[in-house]
Amino acid sequence: MEATDPDHIVIVGAGIAGLTAALGLHRLGVRSLVLESSDRLRTTGFALAIWPNAWKALDALGIGDSLRRDHSLLLGLKTISAISGLQTTQRQFSVEGRAQEEFEVRCVQRKNLLETLERELPKGTIRYSSKVVSIEESGPLKLVHLADGSVLKAKVLIGSDGVNSAVAKWLGLKSPAFSCRAAIRGFLNYNRAHGLEPRITLCFGKGVRFGVIPYDDTSVYWFFTWSPSPQEKEIEDDPVKMKQFMLSRLGNVPDQVREVYERTALENMIMSALRYRHPWELAWGNISKGNVCVAGDAFHPMTPDLGQGGCSALEDGVVLARCLGQALGNNNDDSKGSMEQERERIEMGLKNYARERRWRGVKLVSTAFMVGYIQQGNGKVLTFLRDRVLATFLAGRLMDFASFDCGKLSSS
Repeated sequence: MEATDPDHIVIVGAGIAGLTAALGLHRLGVRSLVLESSDRLRTTGFALAIWPNAWKALDALGIGDSLRRDHSLLLGLKTISAISGLQTTQRQFSVEGRAQEEFEVRCVQRKNLLETLERELPKGTIRYSSKVVSIEESGPLKLVHLADGSVLKAKVLIGSDGVNSAVAKWLGLKSPAFSCRAAIRGFLNYNRAHGLEPRITLCFGKGVRFGVIPYDDTSVYWFFTWSPSPQEKEIEDDPVKMKQFMLSRLGNVPDQVREVYERTALENMIMSALRYRHPWELAWGNISKGNVCVAGDAFHPMTPDLGQGGCSALEDGVVLARCLGQALGNNNDDSKGSMEQERERIEMGLKNYARERRWRGVKLVSTAFMVGYIQQGNGKVLTFLRDRVLATFLAGRLMDFASFDCGKLSSS
């Protein structure tokens, strides 16, 4: 069965990048269809830090203020040695009550972010239970074959379908590499005021990296990363062993931090391998080809050490919508010549998107990997350098990357 309308911009994946691109296009008067393999929004991951670069993207979409209302402003970042228990650095973000005049950082529930993006889209934009099984060319169009046997004709195909992206594979990008690290993520709702400072607390030492981030007065998001042995990989299937292992590796940290991990219910934590795309593949690979491109984790999966995975996906969506809006904004002539010109404009729009995003992706992926390697390092020399020399530098790198501006959402 084939779709009767060949003019869809088809976006594969209703994650952060896909929904951002769809909403950006909608704001510019360009319709799209989002295909999601699940039967509902996928909200695993609990929460993510939204840095200033991502707030610029959310404000460009017109949804920043609605998310600000439910998530507390974070005033700064501090790092603690899990070996000595001593604070190694502290950076101030904002002054309370002056969020948008300073360096704005908030921890946002992933569910809230995705539902806000979904709510702003026209009804029917997202087609659930629509798994892509293959892609083929048909002249200037792409035929998108779904698991239910239907076939969609796409004049633009955007892959935002995560680390196992079918669209990235079609473009010739290799599967993301395993970083030899894993992460356990979770959240805790105290059902009362938790008393934690509104700051990001990061802890390092003895081969682990973990942190606690409040996202309102009662709830906290946390993460824990390490390089698992073959035996430790098996704890993924046993939440009790997972929690016991994690608690055994926390080291010498403040009681308030340890309490977060101790009180978290088993059903409120998940474990996953950390994958990334090699920077040289981003530098030389196909981010776009003809009328096909990738965004978000399908484009630049990275380790979480800069806290920029979701933030850069928001950037991708805004830039992609802007580039496509410029390509499609002024074509009201349905003649054959005009259709050919539109195809050329689409290809140029996606090339412009790839050009604008390629080196940002390279820098993010490579720096995140480097920061994670240093912060999770376990040798005596590396520990000394990290805690005594590099702590302030590494905290500064997080803030440097967060100062990026992806620009306004405009097709003019």
